Amino acid sequence: MYVSAGIGFILLFGGGELLVKGAVAIAKRFGVSPLLIGMTIVAFCTSAPELVVSVNAALAGSSDIALGNVVGSNIFNVLGVLGITALVAPITVSPHSLRRDTAVLIGSSVALALLAQAATIGAAAGLVFIAGIVAYVALSYLAELRRPDSPAAALHGRETAEVAAPTALWAGLAYLAVGLGMLIVGSRYLVAGATELARAHGVSEAVIGLTLVAVGTSLPELAASVVAAVRGHSDVAVGNVVGSGIFNILSIIGVTAVLRPIHVAPQLARVDVWVSVAVALLLVPFLLRWGRVGRAAGASFTVLYVAYMLMLLGG
Repeated sequence: MYVSAGIGFILLFGGGELLVKGAVAIAKRFGVSPLLIGMTIVAFCTSAPELVVSVNAALAGSSDIALGNVVGSNIFNVLGVLGITALVAPITVSPHSLRRDTAVLIGSSVALALLAQAATIGAAAGLVFIAGIVAYVALSYLAELRRPDSPAAALHGRETAEVAAPTALWAGLAYLAVGLGMLIVGSRYLVAGATELARAHGVSEAVIGLTLVAVGTSLPELAASVVAAVRGHSDVAVGNVVGSGIFNILSIIGVTAVLRPIHVAPQLARVDVWVSVAVALLLVPFLLRWGRVGRAAGASFTVLYVAYMLMLLGG
């Protein structure tokens, strides 16, 4: 089970990296604008590990892993990814560049928390979420086309620039194909290993999804954010985290619920979905008021995440 989970992590991490680079390379070759690439392709591809794992888990009858993966990833992205990134280099961002996206993330988190109280997230809710992500992308893109010099447009452009994509079309296609294959195989290994770990250690699948699986599928965001911070582009980390959080909820929960209804564990409905709402709200003072996450805040974020993990594993 440990070997299976370990193989899954490695394949998901490598597959996620190749998928992003391949998709960006193909988009550039076909003349897609850096703005649209940053808003859609980068955000969606960095969430691809979560998508494949959650869909596979749901189809295998492990709804707790599927939902726990999304909720846990969003919590880890804010507290873990931003916390570690800020420790590497303080994050400074224009508050105007993230007002819309932060509001959408908070709204999506609240919507998911409320839906979770019904104990089942069905196909109808999934279709609404899918419509929501389509509307969000379309309206955001049109708004930034009208104002190409806006801080939000500039941030999405920098997200694209951070991806070291190949220039040849054949290489982009190869990266994309290999990346997809690694994600599919890796997700199967990870779900199988995580399920066995839960049974062997008497831990609920929800806790495994919130911790082991969530951290594993979020490794591409962590790697991309730390590399961006080292290069002096720490604001890209925030764009990655907020964009990924929106796609995690609207796309992944949407697609998964359409394919198979998601049954919500009582623990997730009672505690963890609300933790994800609180974590999203934590972004407001740091990003929208102060425009900065310094090293002290980064250390606090990291400590909060460790405390949350200990609470889950201790419970």
